[in-house]
Amino acid sequence: MKDRLLKFQKRLKKINYNHLFIYVVLFSLSFIFLLPIIRMVSMTFMSESDLISPEVMWVPTEFTFKNIQVAITVMDYFKSLVSSVLFIGLLSVIQTIITGLTGFVFVRYHFKFKNAFYALIIVTVVVPIQLFLITRQLTFVQFTDLTSNRMIGTMNPQLLFALLGQGVNSSIIILIFINFFRKVPFDLFEAAAIDGASALQTFWHVTLKISFSTVMVAFVFSFVWHWNDTIITSTFLGDSVQLLNSQLGLFDSLFGSRGGSNNNINEAYKMAATLLTMLPILALYFITQKQFVQGIESSGITGQ
Repeated sequence: MKDRLLKFQKRLKKINYNHLFIYVVLFSLSFIFLLPIIRMVSMTFMSESDLISPEVMWVPTEFTFKNIQVAITVMDYFKSLVSSVLFIGLLSVIQTIITGLTGFVFVRYHFKFKNAFYALIIVTVVVPIQLFLITRQLTFVQFTDLTSNRMIGTMNPQLLFALLGQGVNSSIIILIFINFFRKVPFDLFEAAAIDGASALQTFWHVTLKISFSTVMVAFVFSFVWHWNDTIITSTFLGDSVQLLNSQLGLFDSLFGSRGGSNNNINEAYKMAATLLTMLPILALYFITQKQFVQGIESSGITGQ
């Protein structure tokens, strides 16, 4: 008995309590973040009887796909999915190219007011995007009044934002490219110039090839940010493109007025719809996982 007690005391002395504390904190935070996801998945596959019953909280007693079927029907899921992927994919491609070109110019060339422009990029990272919405909206309204060409309620504003480097979180992506291009040997740029390549040719044929992983990081970030954005979309796009996120509001108008225990059924429909909306983002990450991890490491986002 004494031998066992001594062995136990030795094991306690070997325990690194700092590491133990970190593990407990990380586990607790992981549980807090995962709890809503677990709840969402649980409600997605609950039957109506489980949703109404106060005794069923987490584990369904009856497994069903009805909530997913309702969500697919209400959202017109496959049509919304195709239009969302095409529109947001186009925005992300444009934003990635423009921000990459901007980062390349900042690293490769010296020009007047370069530091001022760089400071402006830093400021736009800090300032909330909501502060720019009113001025942008007024600008498009005035443009419509002058030219009779409607802008708000079309794809044009967001396409214009992407082309002008004003897309969702464009400043952050520019900083990612700047941080990566600073690590590229300057001799590569000089060699391309000696061979007669223009600045655009150098960017397209040399810079993009060696920064493919970083480009994928920028594209994934851009796609996810545009996918999750609702403020700019609701302000400028309206109903001109049938996006998945905009379809989530249909459930309250169709099922939200029932009241009582039926609210849980409406919530289950919305949980199923949210899960379906998340699937394309998860698929994108798994497809680009290797390049994404390499890009995170090479771009210096991890601080290395």
